[in-house]
Amino acid sequence: MTDSLLDHFLLQFHHFSHQQLALIRQQALARTYQPGDYFSQAGRVAQEIGFVVAGVFRVCYFDREGTEHTKYFVEENHFVVDLQSYRFQQPCTEYVQAVTPVQVLVFKAHAWQELSRIILVWPQVEQQLFTQALLEKMNRRSALVSPNGAARYAQFLTTFPGLANRIPLAYLASYIGVTPQSLSRIRRRLDSQASLPDAIS
Repeated sequence: MTDSLLDHFLLQFHHFSHQQLALIRQQALARTYQPGDYFSQAGRVAQEIGFVVAGVFRVCYFDREGTEHTKYFVEENHFVVDLQSYRFQQPCTEYVQAVTPVQVLVFKAHAWQELSRIILVWPQVEQQLFTQALLEKMNRRSALVSPNGAARYAQFLTTFPGLANRIPLAYLASYIGVTPQSLSRIRRRLDSQASLPDAIS
């Protein structure tokens, strides 16, 4: 399953041969993260690129007052990396933390760069991957623009179906910009509305 998931994802960008896909997989290391573990941390330079096979990460940061903020989530079938840190070798400004048990295929920087030597089209594919990752990052950060917390939660459910029940309440509340108590009330209200019988016409 691990191999087939990565293969299927990469085949969206180029018609790799079976031999090329095997070479790509050989550069990756299988790794597991438990909830609370960090894939990358603020202040350190990103040296790895991960492909999420199972589980969910969150990208978060701390403001000047020390308050933690969740910016977005990264689930299965997505690459995870601090692009600015990796590409420009600058310290990360955010944390990437597991919020569920996560299985990842990890490419260390030297292994990722080796792919450019052994697969001629890899630089072009790499550019497509990074462009998609950047666009997804922007979309995930800007998706919740409503001033109303309930509307932002409803939008989250539409944009990321099935993800809400996998994420701790505090992290989801931070992402949509409400307190955990407010999110609990929003959920109860939506659940009660969903359970009401249809009006008789």
